[in-house]
Amino acid sequence: MIQIANEKLTVQVAEQGAELQSIRRNDLNLEYLWSGDPAFWGKKSPVLFPIVGGLKQNAYQYKGQTYKLGRHGFAREQLFTVVQQDGQSATFQLADSAASHEVYPFRFKFNVTYRLDGNTLKVTYRVENTDTNVMLFSVGAHPAFKVPLAEGTSYEDYYLSFNKEENAGIWPLSAEGQVELTPVPFLAHTSDLPLKKSLFYKDALVFKSLASTAISIRSKKTPHGLTVSYEGFPYMGIWAAKDADFVCIEPWCGIADSVNASGNLEEKEGINQLAPGEVLEKTWTVELF
Repeated sequence: MIQIANEKLTVQVAEQGAELQSIRRNDLNLEYLWSGDPAFWGKKSPVLFPIVGGLKQNAYQYKGQTYKLGRHGFAREQLFTVVQQDGQSATFQLADSAASHEVYPFRFKFNVTYRLDGNTLKVTYRVENTDTNVMLFSVGAHPAFKVPLAEGTSYEDYYLSFNKEENAGIWPLSAEGQVELTPVPFLAHTSDLPLKKSLFYKDALVFKSLASTAISIRSKKTPHGLTVSYEGFPYMGIWAAKDADFVCIEPWCGIADSVNASGNLEEKEGINQLAPGEVLEKTWTVELF
């Protein structure tokens, strides 16, 4: 377990999956991250790479060959190497291997950096293509934040606050986890979404076209909450396990296969392309108040 801290925050990250384990406001003695109760969902903040969501039949084709790859990719199950650490930041690295080539035929270096700035945690994904071919990939976040956050409050006391007025549908997921072809009207001339556990009984709320670049968890019964900022991430998932006390705010550079996806990785919606030697960096932040 790696720990970074400043006057305001103490953050713990596991080398397994480079996964956040705790985000605590020291001055408030308040934990913001979900506990990871396996009775509901045993993860806390998995890193999604080299795909986001699920593939049709958990498979894709590349250069005439079929590869099997499970939901959200393999990074979340891998042991990362700590390549940089000081008091307020740490960088974890995953590189390709013989095992990864069996499910993903590209050479790469994937870094996840956690850095503290006052009461804000900055998370940066850095993907480097060390291959001789164009690299095809997706990357995304899946942090689960504790709701209710403060003692004496309930789940329904909280709401999501978008930083812009939204008129956006959600894209339903099939029973197999693929994105349906037609969105369902959802947010209309509003920037607030009251939280209730039934919101997530049919899986995640998947957005393709939000105007907002930040989403907050707030309550009128406590001054404490958080804001996730995610400029540069074109897709968003909001999810919770059934009846669990958390909400995931998930900035994505990528999305699950649609129900009519061809299976060809080069044709996959939301896929990112990196030329040999190129680097992609994306940063999301969470401000804790």
